[in-house]
Amino acid sequence: MTAPTPGDPDRGGRPLVSVVIATHERPDLLLRCVTALVAQEFDRSAYEVIVVDDGSAEGARRATEAALARLADGTHGAGNATTAVAARASNPTARPIVRYVYRPRNAGPAAARNVGWRMARGAVIAFTDDDTVPLADWLREGLAALGRGFDAVGGRIEVPLPDVPTDYELDAAGLEQAVFATANCFVRRPYLEATGGFDERFRSAWREDTDLHFSLQARGARMGMAPAARVVHPVRPAHWGVSLAQQRKVMFDALLYKKFPQWYRAYVRRTPPWTYYAIVAAGTWSLAAAAQGNARATLAGLAVWIALAVRFALRRLARTSRNPSHVAEMAWTSLWIPWLSVYWRLRGAMRFRVWFV
Repeated sequence: MTAPTPGDPDRGGRPLVSVVIATHERPDLLLRCVTALVAQEFDRSAYEVIVVDDGSAEGARRATEAALARLADGTHGAGNATTAVAARASNPTARPIVRYVYRPRNAGPAAARNVGWRMARGAVIAFTDDDTVPLADWLREGLAALGRGFDAVGGRIEVPLPDVPTDYELDAAGLEQAVFATANCFVRRPYLEATGGFDERFRSAWREDTDLHFSLQARGARMGMAPAARVVHPVRPAHWGVSLAQQRKVMFDALLYKKFPQWYRAYVRRTPPWTYYAIVAAGTWSLAAAAQGNARATLAGLAVWIALAVRFALRRLARTSRNPSHVAEMAWTSLWIPWLSVYWRLRGAMRFRVWFV
């Protein structure tokens, strides 16, 4: 699979690489990302940037269009419900082509990325997220890694943290251990075509990149790493108790498990979250006993639930902030995370019709 010769798309050639970004109502973060992309230390005629707006509200859509327009001299629309903006500065070597596509219906980042790579013209598709900042040599290093005999590579994701992070920040830093994540990966187009790209049943930004990784592997793609291709992924601010809302994403673990059960157990989660199940069982026992008027059994179940929840909270606090507000957040959310996690796991099992615990 030989990459085409780089060429200026305006002269009928094809770019060597297309960068695809899915976005939703984050114009300021997107502008930061695209600004870094158009400043890459790379032949400007050899790459393009495609931004797919996944159903942002009208205000955010207009802000996104305006932000991208500020990066170039001219824009034009494609009409109807989908808008494409092709922008280039008066000097054709100053910036790469930036295209903006608006999808009126929010369908999730997997679907948005499929729109992007399918309209891309590059032989290599690079993915990053709208809240990253690719380093200036990102494209060059990613393509260099592919040139070492790989069909797809995952780059390095750097997550800056304060000296004493919160539990949410520490959890976000787990991206640094990712082998293949949409925040930083490169794939040869024929392999995306062979797999069909992202499975659009993954409606949240969760496990869709792992699913693509496994799908590429199943198709015989040679997978590698590009540690020199780096993006910075600052942690976005989050509201108090954000970990409760995050449990909904666990539903998509069931879909990944259904498709790749052996690889899921080998690389994602080796065993079910037995502590969560124990907490839910103890709480359920306590509620059932209370309904029957059995005070001793009620207290016993409640004691086990509280003890396990405290242990869970202390584990989350072990390397994180001891700010009183954060400690209170850990105490409160540790009581309920197991319940929500088990609920969404079972909900996913039913939705995707798979035995998954």
